[in-house]
Amino acid sequence: MSTTVTIGPLYRADAERCAELEELLFGGDDPWSPQAFRDAVTSGQLYLAARAGSELVGYAGLAVVAGPPQAEAEIHTIGVDPAWQGYGIGRALLAKLIDAADQLHATVFLEVRTDNVPARTLYESCGFTVVGLRKRYYRPSGADAHTMRRDRATP
Repeated sequence: MSTTVTIGPLYRADAERCAELEELLFGGDDPWSPQAFRDAVTSGQLYLAARAGSELVGYAGLAVVAGPPQAEAEIHTIGVDPAWQGYGIGRALLAKLIDAADQLHATVFLEVRTDNVPARTLYESCGFTVVGLRKRYYRPSGADAHTMRRDRATP
């Protein structure tokens, strides 16, 4: 694609588009509603948007769940419009989340469907390892999830 994609804050006004993408990407697994995105954006956690011009083409969120000295963070969501996948947008969003976690020297956790090979490959390439299995984690599909962890950056 020749359009420049920028990463910046996700806004409450983006909630409808995020929910539209959630349905497209995760329709069989209880996708987030517009209200869930509005709540997430105002939660004080880090939620980012990827924009091609004025069009929102991706989103991501990170929550800090424990502070120093044993800081931990969770990646809540990453989604990229299928028409924009394969251009490094998911990787760019993930990099920004990891940078924020690294600032806190936080260990980062996430869950990913066991059959989502592209996402697992991305996470593994960024230092995540599988540390557990959550049977029937996703609803209503009943799909399993791997819990993955990326160790904290050393100061």
